[in-house]
Amino acid sequence: MGAFLLRRAGQSIILLFMVSVIGFAALNLAPGGPLSQYALTPGMTQEAMQRIAEQMGLNRPLPVQYLDWLSHLLRGDWGRSYRDGEPVLKIIFSHLPATLLLMVSSMVLSIAIGVWVGIRSAVKRGGLFDQLTTISSMIALSIPTFWFGLVAIWFFALKLQWLPAGNMYTVGNGSFLDVLRHLILPVLVLTFVDVAIWSRYMRAATLEVIHQDFVKTARAKGVPPRRVLMKHVVGNALLPMITLAGMQLPTILGGALVAETVFTWPGMGRLFLDSLGYSDYPVVMGLLICSAILVLIGNLLADVITALVDPRIRPS
Repeated sequence: MGAFLLRRAGQSIILLFMVSVIGFAALNLAPGGPLSQYALTPGMTQEAMQRIAEQMGLNRPLPVQYLDWLSHLLRGDWGRSYRDGEPVLKIIFSHLPATLLLMVSSMVLSIAIGVWVGIRSAVKRGGLFDQLTTISSMIALSIPTFWFGLVAIWFFALKLQWLPAGNMYTVGNGSFLDVLRHLILPVLVLTFVDVAIWSRYMRAATLEVIHQDFVKTARAKGVPPRRVLMKHVVGNALLPMITLAGMQLPTILGGALVAETVFTWPGMGRLFLDSLGYSDYPVVMGLLICSAILVLIGNLLADVITALVDPRIRPS
């Protein structure tokens, strides 16, 4: 296991390096750039633009800029925002709890509902419940997240006025119940799509295990059907779901970005779009690296947990 962890750590470092190179190059080669914000200032001259570029280090060759950024990053200095001069890490950490709250809440709820729906659909294969969940899943996977979010705001916040339309809390309140009310709609939107994914995978995994020889043997020995289902079928069908949880992190992050934008949720996704709009490249790069680290950690934990619970694939 130690050699496995070291190997995965080395692979993660290489992937992070590649992500940083590609991300840095893509941002700096895109049209516009950080100086585009200053170009709109009335009375801005070319000489002043050159002085600003020199102060920001943007007049140097791109490889030199990247190596300077990377050296500071390795020392724990993620740079400062072009917009307000605040440290990048401080800005990210101020938005990270909101994103984690949204992601963890939607992931836990979607896994719990999706696993239950998938198991029941497999057990009642071909029945009314299975047909209804299959149709619902196809609809959920076909609906754009942003459109469903806008519909949810119109129906629950504007028409019925049951829930707030956006933000994380009411100004001047911020209590637990107030945050919970604001959390319901974005979690509902993210869960609606994720349940469809989890239920389809769980249904397929359950159907595959049901027809295995050890399940047939347990039934032939007279083991109660409920015990066969919970001990032999569900336990083995959940193993691929652990790996899926790690693979779903990029999808969840992408969905959170859309949901945070629609519901003005003050998380990393909203910060990413705002920073792109202001060409605040240090913050964008910091968010890119932070997201890559979260995804790599999630995949590593999924592999480790799978190896611990399933000796057949445990690395030597």
